[in-house]
Amino acid sequence: MSEFIPVAEASHLPPGTGLTVQVDNHEVAVFNVGGHYCAIDGECPHRGGPLGSGTVENGKVFCPLHGWEFDLATGACATRPDKPVRPHAVRVVDGRLEVRLAE
Repeated sequence: MSEFIPVAEASHLPPGTGLTVQVDNHEVAVFNVGGHYCAIDGECPHRGGPLGSGTVENGKVFCPLHGWEFDLATGACATRPDKPVRPHAVRVVDGRLEVRLAE
């Protein structure tokens, strides 16, 4: 099982925003949804769009390239159910966001 890796200061991620980080050579998108932090794979499976730069609404992110919709809790894709992304564990320790990659 992978370990939690520090990726950013929680204060640098305001509610309703996301950012892209590297975790063990994997691109991960981390989001602040009303003070709750979520993480999913950072690239959209459609055309590799940066999900960390997408629009966040109601617990979902919309890819900035073509608008594919992903649930931030589960990684499910509403646009193409056969193309989900993996959700990853996130925690805050001493004000820093830490991510653990899903197996």
